Amino acid sequence: MKEILLLHGALGSKEQFGELEKNLESKFKTHSLSFSGHGRISSHHHSFTIQNFAHEVLDWMNENYIKTIDIFGYSMGGYVALWLARFYPERIGKIFTLGTKLKWNEEEAEREIKMLNAEKIMEKVPAFAKSLAERHGAHEWKSVMSKTTLLMRDLAHTHLTEQDFIKIENQILLGRGGKDTMVTFDETDYAHHLLKNSEFIIYEDVAHAIEQVPVELLNKEFERFFV
Repeated sequence: MKEILLLHGALGSKEQFGELEKNLESKFKTHSLSFSGHGRISSHHHSFTIQNFAHEVLDWMNENYIKTIDIFGYSMGGYVALWLARFYPERIGKIFTLGTKLKWNEEEAEREIKMLNAEKIMEKVPAFAKSLAERHGAHEWKSVMSKTTLLMRDLAHTHLTEQDFIKIENQILLGRGGKDTMVTFDETDYAHHLLKNSEFIIYEDVAHAIEQVPVELLNKEFERFFV
C-alpha cells in the first residue's frame, strides 16, 4: 500500500488531517506529524524555519525506517516538501501541494505578517482565536503566532530561488483554490513553469483554509496523482 506523509500549514497541526486520513485509510497508508511547537508538541528549542521543519521530517523518516515517501503538503507543509525535494531528493517521491505560497520577498512576508496580530484576531475573529487556543494551548498559541512571524521574515531572505525550482525533478502537483486570497495564480504559475515535472490545477470553489477543502475532492486527487 502506497505510503503518504501529510504535512500541515502554519498555525496548524496534524489533527487537521483526521477526517482526510480516515477517508483514505482503505487506499493509502497515511502518516502525519505536527512540527515542533505546534499542536501541543513541545518545541525542539529552535526557531521556526523551513530548514528546521524539513530536518524534523527527515528525523521522523529515519526514526520510522522510511527511506523514501510521497508527501501531501498543505500551505507551509508544501513548502517544506519542496525544500526537501530540492536538497534531499533521494528521500522524497511525489509531492502534492495545496495552497502553498511559492514566491517570497520582504513585501510578501510583511503582507502575511499583518494578519498574525494576536490581539486583533481575538477582537475581530474570536472563533479563530479559540480554535488556535484549543489546537496549541491557551497560553501557547500566541507564541506560535509570534514564531510564525519570524518564520515569514526568514523566508523573505531564505527561500527557494528560481534556480532551486529548476533543479527539482520530482513529480509535483501544484494545487490552488480559486478562492484562495493568500496564494496567487501568478506565483503558482511561476513555480509551475520552473519545475521540470509539474502540473498546476485550480480548484475553482476552494478557499485557503484546509477545513474548507472538500475531503471528497482531495480523496479523488490522491487516487489520481499518487499511483
